[in-house]
Amino acid sequence: MHISTIAVIVFYLLNLALSIFIVFKERKRPAQTWAWILVMTFIPIIGFFIYLFFGRGLTKDKIYSLSPQERIGFEKELIEQQQELRDGSLSLPDFGKLKAVPLVDMLTHAGGALYTDNNEIELFIDGVEKFNHLMHDMDQAKEHIHIEYFCMESDGIGTAIRDHLVAAAKRGVKVKLLLDGWGSSGIKPHFLDPLREAGGEVEFFLPYLMRLNYRNHRKIVILDGQVGYIGGFNIGDEYLGLRPKMGYWRDNHLRIHGNAVHSLQSHFLMDWNVCRKAHEPYQPEYFPAIQTTGHSPMQVIASGPDSSVEQIKMTYLKMINLAKEEILIQTPYYIPDDSIHEALKSALLSGVKVTIQIPNKPDHILIYWATYSLAAELVDYGADIEIYQNGFIHAKTMIIDGKIASVGSANIDIRSFKLNFEINTVIYDQYFVQELHHQFMLVMTQCQRLTKELYEQRGHQVKFKEGLARLVQPLL
Repeated sequence: MHISTIAVIVFYLLNLALSIFIVFKERKRPAQTWAWILVMTFIPIIGFFIYLFFGRGLTKDKIYSLSPQERIGFEKELIEQQQELRDGSLSLPDFGKLKAVPLVDMLTHAGGALYTDNNEIELFIDGVEKFNHLMHDMDQAKEHIHIEYFCMESDGIGTAIRDHLVAAAKRGVKVKLLLDGWGSSGIKPHFLDPLREAGGEVEFFLPYLMRLNYRNHRKIVILDGQVGYIGGFNIGDEYLGLRPKMGYWRDNHLRIHGNAVHSLQSHFLMDWNVCRKAHEPYQPEYFPAIQTTGHSPMQVIASGPDSSVEQIKMTYLKMINLAKEEILIQTPYYIPDDSIHEALKSALLSGVKVTIQIPNKPDHILIYWATYSLAAELVDYGADIEIYQNGFIHAKTMIIDGKIASVGSANIDIRSFKLNFEINTVIYDQYFVQELHHQFMLVMTQCQRLTKELYEQRGHQVKFKEGLARLVQPLL
C-alpha cells in the first residue's frame, strides 16, 4: 500500500476517533456536536486541526472555580441582602407593571450580585471622550489603579494609556494591569517594560492557551476603589474610529462612582488571582467608604465557563420575559441560543415591540452573516432590525420598557454566554435608562431598516454565505 494512502487512512481514523471523543467525552450540546462532526466529515484533515484550536474544552484544573465563600470584599453584605430580599425589607424601585424584584432576586441569589443604590453613572458612546476621561482619572489616582481589558494594542491610544500608568506608578500608585493572553497577543514584546520598570504589575490571562475559546472578554478599570469603568471599548486606535475599514466606532461604556465599584473590584481581584500563585488578599483600602450624591440602583453580574449557570444569558432572558411594552437591543453579534431567540419571538407574538441594532459590516465574516440571517428571521415576527450605517456599532445594551437596562461586555451570542468571561451591569435608574433610550433613538436615525422586501432581494452569494454561517452557527 502506498504511503500516501496509509497517511490518508490514519488521518481518517484520527478524525473518526476525535468525533467519537466529542460525542462521548466532552458532552457538548447536540447542535455543537453535530456541527463539529459536519466540519470534520467534509474537511477531515483541516477540520481536525480546526477543532484542536477552536473546539476543545478546558480541563477542570485549567478553569478556576470560585465558591461564594471565596468572593473578595462583600460576602457579609451579600448574605444580609439575600435575607432582606427573603423578608421583603429591601427597598427597590417601583416601575408599575414592570417588576424589578424577580430580576434583583435572581441576580442576588443565583449570581451573587450585590444591589447598590448610591451610584453616579456617566455614559460614554465615543472612544475619544471615554479615554480622555479615563486618563484624567488615572492622573488623579492616589492609591491604586486596577485595569483589565480583553484587547490592548501597542498603538497610539495603547501607548498613551501605558504612559499614564507609568506616570502613576512612578508617583507611588500601585498599578495592576491584566490583559487577555489571546486578545492582547499583538502587543509588541517589550511594550509594557516601562510599566514593569516603574513598579507596575502586568499579567496575561491564560497566556499559553492558544485557542479562541475561554477568553477574558471583560473591560473594567477601578481607581482607588472609588471610581470604576465598564463597557465595550477595548484599548486600540480602531476604538477611536481610526481604522478606515471599520469607520466610526459606536459603543457604550460607563463611568461609575459609588458602591457598585466594589463589585468591579471584587471581580478584578478574583481574575487577578487566577494569574498569580501568590493571591491578592482582601485589603480594606480596596473597598473604601464612598461619599457620593448618586442615587442610581444597579447590580454587577459576571459569568464565564467557570460557572455551571450562564448568568448573563439568564439575565438577558429574564429581562426579555419581564418586558411588557418594548425591548431595545444593541449588539455587534446576534447569534443567540434557542432560548433567547425563542423568547424574543414569544415577546413579539405577545405584542412587545422589539428593535435590534446591528452593524452593516463584518469584523468577523461568518459571524456577520449569521447575525444578519438570524436577525432577519425575527422580521417575520414583527421585529424592527436596524442596520447601522455610520461605521461599526459595538455596544452591548438591552433596555426594557425604558426603565431597566443592561450595559457591559457581553454580546448576544453563545460565545459570550458560555465560552468567555464577561461582566455586565444591570441598571434600575429610570432617568439614566432614559438617557440610554435617547441615545438608542439617535442611533436609529443612522440606520437602515431591514424590511422583508429588502432581505428577499439579497443575491445568491449572500444566501450562500448565510447558509454556510447558519450551518456552523453553534461553533461561532
